Amino acid sequence: MAADAPITQDVVTIPRKQPEGGKVNLIGLTRDGLRAALIEIGTPEKQAKMRVNQIWQWLYHWGVRDFAQMTNLAKDYRARLDANFQIALPEIVSKQVSADGTRKYLVRIAGGHEVEVVYIPETDRGTLCISSQVGCTLTCSFCHTGTQKLVRNLTAGEIVGQIMLARDDLDEWPAPGTGTGENGPRLLSNIVLMGMGEPLYNFDNVRDAMKIAMDGEGIALSRRRITLSTSGVVPEIARCAEEIGCLMAVSFHATTDETRNKLVPINKRWNIEELLNALREYPRLSNSERITFEYVMLKDVNDSDADARRLINLIKGIPAKINLIPFNEWPGAPYQRSDWERIERFADIVHKAGYASPIRTPRGEDIMAACGQLKSATERARKSRAQIAAEAGVGGSA
Repeated sequence: MAADAPITQDVVTIPRKQPEGGKVNLIGLTRDGLRAALIEIGTPEKQAKMRVNQIWQWLYHWGVRDFAQMTNLAKDYRARLDANFQIALPEIVSKQVSADGTRKYLVRIAGGHEVEVVYIPETDRGTLCISSQVGCTLTCSFCHTGTQKLVRNLTAGEIVGQIMLARDDLDEWPAPGTGTGENGPRLLSNIVLMGMGEPLYNFDNVRDAMKIAMDGEGIALSRRRITLSTSGVVPEIARCAEEIGCLMAVSFHATTDETRNKLVPINKRWNIEELLNALREYPRLSNSERITFEYVMLKDVNDSDADARRLINLIKGIPAKINLIPFNEWPGAPYQRSDWERIERFADIVHKAGYASPIRTPRGEDIMAACGQLKSATERARKSRAQIAAEAGVGGSA
């Protein structure tokens, strides 16, 4: 997408499909779950592993949605699959394209709820930011998603389905019989669990979806190309290392418990010390290289030289990089973005201490697709600036 491409909105509108009654959706089943489902419809146990491999490749390597196209399966077996199962994804309701090429999808899931998914093209990669919940329980005061109440967790199928929908839109499924790498570099090469929701509060579904994404006979993304971002659900961090093993990012954003309690209220349950103790073990348990600390730059809140020096002391001994995120404003936000000179000064202090400190370039701000701006359009809370500011514990005007 050219940098000067016009913003387009609602360019994709798809009629809502009714789920087929009584049919099990194969999308989101683990290999063990798929095997059990196939045996239940009469697949001999001795054949089940082979059938799982065949169907898995059709679903997740070639992106086929019609059993009739699974040509290495016998015709009568395909008919049996069609009679018992469905291949159903969430639906893209609309797509917006930013001037910088960022794509934001409004995606409808079962029950009529909606989540947002963002694709960010870069010169060396294409990153898909996916959601794990409708809404969020964490109420982080700088985050637009946090002003929307939690509706429910997404299923594994709804999570991996976001990846599949994006690959549809990018026209990136290999032709049957070809490998993923035969069409050149991937457009969708990285996944970040940084959309709506707290992934570690939906652990089992996130784990199963990421296992599908990482499976070498399907979507086949390396675990080092998947980053899970948490606000600090301490008890699940070690479990994430052991059962998923992807890269870890933490929404840190403050260097004192007093400030973090306001910005990231989960800190009242697991404070900075407890969080850092859990993070110190993560690289060893997951065989990851380092932790990414996400730090949103809020004017006169967390952006002082003293904050930069405290941050350095806090993370001492943890293999880390610090992503500095200029605050992305949203309607009614109780904060302002730090001045650019202040952000650069903060980055310089961190960099001189030996840590990578890239300043994230805001992407998709013109379509509310930037970090902290996601919120399903039909469920946006109508709160005044004063209400939001009061909840955040800071000053504000209506």
